[in-house]
Amino acid sequence: MRVTYFVKSRFLLAILLAVQALLPLHAQKEDKKEEPAAKVEKKEEPTAEPEKADEKPDGKDAEKAGDEEEMDEAVAEEEEASGAAVARPVTPDPIQVYGWREKVLIDGIKKPITAKLDTGAFTSSIHAEEKELFERDGKKWVRFIVTEPRKKDSPRVRLEAPLVRIARIKEPGGESETREVVRLAFKLGERKLRGEFTLNNRSNMLAAVLIGRTTIKELGWIDPSRTNLADDKIMR
Repeated sequence: MRVTYFVKSRFLLAILLAVQALLPLHAQKEDKKEEPAAKVEKKEEPTAEPEKADEKPDGKDAEKAGDEEEMDEAVAEEEEASGAAVARPVTPDPIQVYGWREKVLIDGIKKPITAKLDTGAFTSSIHAEEKELFERDGKKWVRFIVTEPRKKDSPRVRLEAPLVRIARIKEPGGESETREVVRLAFKLGERKLRGEFTLNNRSNMLAAVLIGRTTIKELGWIDPSRTNLADDKIMR
């Protein structure tokens, strides 16, 4: 009897040890079975929608937004090389304030013409029609007609001026074209000035004359929220 009891005890002990040895293997198998389920859950997680790129204006809107931005390439390079483009220091001296749109009186024209003061343009520009190059005393001149194409009753005045140079103007679309440049005398408020103007077709522009920053720097400050301030003599 004692021998039988001893054998049974040893047999039960062996079974218990075998079960304990198999438990870790069983747990590892269970973990391996659960891994694919976890991967499936990751695949099912919703992904964030990509951010939409900023909408760009179509070609017409972009052209309208930059239709006044003109750059005389040759003069711009010369200004940058000479250091003339360096900003002037602010002084306590009183400076007159002008509106973004003013009336200018071109020498040789009796009635004032609407002009836009635009710091985005380098050289001033004027609407010119029927341009004609000719020589006088061995020098090149330009004959042209100035008018305000948006006004039906605007007079057509023929002017003659010496040709200063031929400028290459960079348009907003990146293309360049050549234009004649003349020097004209004009009056803005009580200020009498002389400046270079490119002869251009401005029939699609808001103003027949554009005053660029080469002339604006001789005038004063521009208030972009107001118009026709020249006669008010507003000082800052």
